[in-house]
Amino acid sequence: MQGDNGFTNSQRAEVLIQALPYIRRYNNKIVLVKYGGNAMINSQLKEQVMEDLVLLWLIGVKVILVHGGGPEISEMMDRLGKKVDFVDGLRVTDAETMEIVQMVLTGKVNKSLVTMLESRGGRAVGISGVDGRLIKAKQRDPRLGFVGDVTGINIDPVKDLLEKGYIPVISTVGCDSDGNIYNINGDTAAAHIAGALGAERLLLMTDIEGIRADKNDPSTLIPELTASEASGLISDGTVDGGMIPKVKCCLEAIGAGVRNVVIMDGRVPHSILMELLTDEGAGTWIRGE
Repeated sequence: MQGDNGFTNSQRAEVLIQALPYIRRYNNKIVLVKYGGNAMINSQLKEQVMEDLVLLWLIGVKVILVHGGGPEISEMMDRLGKKVDFVDGLRVTDAETMEIVQMVLTGKVNKSLVTMLESRGGRAVGISGVDGRLIKAKQRDPRLGFVGDVTGINIDPVKDLLEKGYIPVISTVGCDSDGNIYNINGDTAAAHIAGALGAERLLLMTDIEGIRADKNDPSTLIPELTASEASGLISDGTVDGGMIPKVKCCLEAIGAGVRNVVIMDGRVPHSILMELLTDEGAGTWIRGE
């Protein structure tokens, strides 16, 4: 008997059996997904990402979602007539811009993701890096205003949510001891949070399929690297431009205790399940030595 998608019941059963070793591997393990930027723009793909996360949660994976929202912030600033300025690729964040960042990230984007997870059968709670002083931060550069660097992580709020069976959905703003709130790079925040948890895997979803041996040739995707090999690709110029901070975040996460980090293409439908539940994977896997 065939279903609407052309698969027989026997074929469906075989797919589940083949996934069993991977389900066993990740059951009760922590997997942190960083999701944001251009990978969040397509609404259909966003829905599929939420479906992937709920499925993992239902089979016993401890899922955490860390999100950005750069395009949404820029859109809101444009609607409010606020000019968007960048210095060295980083958004200049004055006090008014920081209010917009909080409104968009911790409000609109965070709660919409929570709603999507809940509507697909998950149990999710949205928090920001300010809640429980989860992300401790300091000002990076006075020229950038309220752009922060991570100085520490209080992981207790995330652990509490995981222990109670929730999917934590975290927006990446942080604060200092004086109560100043800062905009934090999403990849950096994800690396620190994953490290503090000793996560089994960190998935960085982006708009490129992974690390390429030739940055202009998608067919040269490198499926697997050690941390030292990845560092060497930065040194020799193979990794350049916007991929440098992303790869450095991967190395930082591994140095902090994350077992495996994957840079993967968020534009591919169900890429999270492909990465975790198949042999082929869906990006560049960076592991410790």
